[in-house]
Amino acid sequence: MTSAKTRSWWGWGNVEDAVSGEELHGLTARAAAMLPNADLTSHEPPAITDLNLPASRLGVPATLATLCSDDPADRAAHAHGQAFRDVVRNLQGDVHHVPDLIVRPTDENDVVDVLDWCTRSNIAVIAYGGGTSVVGGIEPRIDGDYQGVVTLDLGGLDQVLEIDTTSRAARVQAGILGPALEDRLRPEGLSLRHFPQSFEFSTLGGWLATRAGGHFATLYTHIDDLVESMRVVTPTGVSESRRLPGSGAGPSPDRLFLGSEGTLGVITEAWMRLQDRPRWRANASVVFDDYVSAVTATRAIAQSGLYPTNCRLLDPVEAFINAGTSSQGGVLVLAYESAHHPVEHAMVQTLEICREHGGRLPDPARYSDSADTRPGSGASDAWRSSFLRMPYQRDALASRALIVETFETACTWDRFDELRTAVITAANEAIAAVGSVGVVSCRFTHVYPDGVAPYFGVYAAGRWGSTVQQWGDIKAAVSEALSNSGGTITHHHAVGRDHRPWYDRQRPDPFAAALTAAKSALDPSGILNPGVLLDPR
Repeated sequence: MTSAKTRSWWGWGNVEDAVSGEELHGLTARAAAMLPNADLTSHEPPAITDLNLPASRLGVPATLATLCSDDPADRAAHAHGQAFRDVVRNLQGDVHHVPDLIVRPTDENDVVDVLDWCTRSNIAVIAYGGGTSVVGGIEPRIDGDYQGVVTLDLGGLDQVLEIDTTSRAARVQAGILGPALEDRLRPEGLSLRHFPQSFEFSTLGGWLATRAGGHFATLYTHIDDLVESMRVVTPTGVSESRRLPGSGAGPSPDRLFLGSEGTLGVITEAWMRLQDRPRWRANASVVFDDYVSAVTATRAIAQSGLYPTNCRLLDPVEAFINAGTSSQGGVLVLAYESAHHPVEHAMVQTLEICREHGGRLPDPARYSDSADTRPGSGASDAWRSSFLRMPYQRDALASRALIVETFETACTWDRFDELRTAVITAANEAIAAVGSVGVVSCRFTHVYPDGVAPYFGVYAAGRWGSTVQQWGDIKAAVSEALSNSGGTITHHHAVGRDHRPWYDRQRPDPFAAALTAAKSALDPSGILNPGVLLDPR
């Protein structure tokens, strides 16, 4: 029997899964080849006992004492998300914004009691989810006059309460992690089929609160599309929407809380739409000699009505760094899957579209009709393996003073060329302005008939002790380029505290007023995640 793994307090995932051995050697070798003048000296995180965390400012009511923790390791682990900035500051022992208490409710009544206590006592409350925020959404960087900060960890609300196989839906508590949810659904032959990169460490409640996007490129990839109804505890009462396949009865109550990032209430459970687990799969990688042709082919596929499971275009830089493939125009990673019928015909049609635009297959497409196997294909295999390891590799590079950041957005097809040029130009100019050298890559994470979600990667040599400031300057420059080019400041990473300036610019003023009014009605004392989406009271 294997022992449970240990979550890293300072970085991504499990301590036992950190980059090491041959993987570390290969990673640093690629970094040295890409950035030959980078100083790749490794830096280790401090011990928890060396952080000198401030004492908790809060006394605990006797009725809640068994739910609360002020353990330094617990508080340090809940003091941050998983952004590049978070990881580097932790490595440097810069942990200044720390919750006073971690509170772990065991049921919904506990959540009600905690919100009542915090409302009476003027204590800010941050709903934690799985702690994988990369936008400052769960860090207690809180302005305003509060007596303290409580982090609400719903990990104890982690059950699948009901499964309706007739309607193909399940009632699920918000604190359940992705793998546990799928393990519970697997015996029924069902799946939520929502697999963000953070799947192993993120929760259903976190997905709902941030309007998360899954791995799949088309159709049912956004968590919004999978919600049947939601139950949310607010300081003024419990909101529970009626369970329906669809409704035209006024504005959707679920839409109010989806993406609310813990500012309007605490999501405690939801009925989620499920799908049958897939059996038939197809997988292929297409190489292009011209990037414009690759983009045109991808758009043609997105508008064809074929709806591939995966349609991920890697530009030449991305293909080389994360798939180990050299190409002049990039690599298009394609996949189909179905629980109900073979998918070979759809793949054949898709590959014909690629050929019409100059695409070629280094290896034949692969097919499978077993629920227990997943076919691989060349660059596709390399990409999938790299995708799952990226957060761990980011930590290893960050500890070696490299600046590694991603910027995700979405725009209509007609704006893509302008947006890509603007982002790459802004990133390169910002890298030079901070005295560094680096490269910028681009891949498509999701495609729509009317647009695309580009995902940019920045890899630059930093100066240890200055990388957070360098990162901040690059992030601001790229965010400006995204906003000015008509893209969204976030497609699936959420707003948090880091994206607020550009989110404020993006949303219409009447909507901002309506959101402020909703906040006042649901959280009149302003205790829920102050500073996220809206200014503190």
